[in-house]
Amino acid sequence: MTPLRRRSTIRVAGTAWLVAALLLAALVLGLPVLAAVAAPFAVALAVGLACSPTPRVSVSLELGRDRAVEGDRVVATLVVRSSRPIDRVEVTLRLPPAVTADGPPRAALRLGVEREARAELELHCDRWGAQRIGPVDVLARDLLGLVDHRGWAGAAAMLRVYPHPPRLRALLQPDRTLVHTGNQRARQRGEGTEFADVRSFTPGDRVRRINWRVTARRGFPHVTLRHPERNTDVVLFVDSFRDARLGPEGTLDLAVRALAGMADAHLGRRDRVGLIGFGGVLRWLAPGTGISQLYRVVDALLDTEVVLSYAWKDLDVIPRRMLPPSAMVVALTPLLDPRAIRAVLDLAARGTDLAIIEVDPQAFAPPPADRVEQLAQRLWRLWREARRAELREAGIPIATWSPDAPLDAVLAGLLLARRRRWRIPA
Repeated sequence: MTPLRRRSTIRVAGTAWLVAALLLAALVLGLPVLAAVAAPFAVALAVGLACSPTPRVSVSLELGRDRAVEGDRVVATLVVRSSRPIDRVEVTLRLPPAVTADGPPRAALRLGVEREARAELELHCDRWGAQRIGPVDVLARDLLGLVDHRGWAGAAAMLRVYPHPPRLRALLQPDRTLVHTGNQRARQRGEGTEFADVRSFTPGDRVRRINWRVTARRGFPHVTLRHPERNTDVVLFVDSFRDARLGPEGTLDLAVRALAGMADAHLGRRDRVGLIGFGGVLRWLAPGTGISQLYRVVDALLDTEVVLSYAWKDLDVIPRRMLPPSAMVVALTPLLDPRAIRAVLDLAARGTDLAIIEVDPQAFAPPPADRVEQLAQRLWRLWREARRAELREAGIPIATWSPDAPLDAVLAGLLLARRRRWRIPA
């Protein structure tokens, strides 16, 4: 149990001044009745201070669940125990800005003979992230209100709030696939289910591949070629160097939600998914499969935040196994920091299958107040357009994603740009 700090309230000073004034008036005016009037107040003050020992209080914080999704409600239960009965104790739960309660997160309790009481608070998860709930501020008062006992108790609990991912109907198709079976249509031809082409029969072809309709029409055997179903390595690259924010939302929030949706969709197609958080704090997660990998990716995304750093980082600090040679890298970046731009250019120079989704920060820029700010915004837009042109010249397909546009439309445009690149002859 935690001992609280004892502090006299304003009632002690007020009562003491009243007793002193009455006794002084009784002495000066020679009226014993004033001393008799002061006696009950003096006795109450002495008894109240003597009978208010500092209690020892412990608080247990129990969350209904330790994982939730944005918009969910979680019940927090506070179990307060004391070394002695307390007439009134107020407990206030400390909450991060991303978690709110319907009202003030506090409760007033009375600890009687059982010396234990419970209170339930309903919390609302407003934003994704690893949220620290607690500790609890404790304020205990005696019956007469002469003494306050203040302090904090209880250990904080971690509540992991997952982002609400968008539902994706289309995903990017990689340049290269792996040899393992999956739901991704390979560009090569082999054993599979999706139609690829029809050609003349050659020695060594299997009989079951013969297309009997074309054979009957052409007069000599033809076989059907198909695309095999394979899986691929997908590495999600998130730029956390900078964040353009207007109110509660920002470019990093959009990127995290999009990455969570893409990870869920790719893992649902039996792809191997990894993560690289490139920013002030570098994080990575090796590609893997299964529902457990989805939880690892989302848990790693919850720790993604903008950390101020002036250190110049390049891709040499990332282990080689994080970027397999056949992996498709999907980068989400607001293109605000030159270090992130340098990193994606380095990836393209290495021959990596790379695609960029630019989370447009212009939607989070405040409207210009005068002509000088209008000119500054025009120059900023020109600088950004020059960076996009630099990336396209390096052969990197890039699509701009505004908050009011669905992510499916952006992925469809990016997929079309990648297909046009495939048609360009070498």
